[in-house]
Amino acid sequence: MSTRRAGAVPAPTPGVGARTPGPERNEISLCGRLSAPAEERTLPSGDVIVTLRVVIPRLGTTRRPGLKRQGEARPGQVDTIDVVCWSARSRRAALRIAAGSTVEVEGALRRRFFGTPAGRQSRYEVEAASVRRLADDGPTAT
Repeated sequence: MSTRRAGAVPAPTPGVGARTPGPERNEISLCGRLSAPAEERTLPSGDVIVTLRVVIPRLGTTRRPGLKRQGEARPGQVDTIDVVCWSARSRRAALRIAAGSTVEVEGALRRRFFGTPAGRQSRYEVEAASVRRLADDGPTAT
């Protein structure tokens, strides 16, 4: 006899984008321009990854006292976000997108550690669960 309530949803399998019980979660959703074509790399372990960089105009609150307008673009300021695709599906999708295209990336924020001649370092990047090209609005104004 099952003890599960009617209408109850089973817990998702842990992974990128999977919800955990409680308020904690690691979910990233980005929309921006692909700065260059995605690059495929084979790691020393034999794993194949695809990396890409998404450029997003920085939005924020104006700095003038008394004014708090959210979502106003700060001229010339952008955030450049490194994205890595591990799954075959996300790798294929990323490799099909041309540089300059508007993309949407969903996934999780990860901190990666690596060794350099100067010692151990770390970097934050988005581990993509999905990557897709969005319809462009046309040419951007210069």
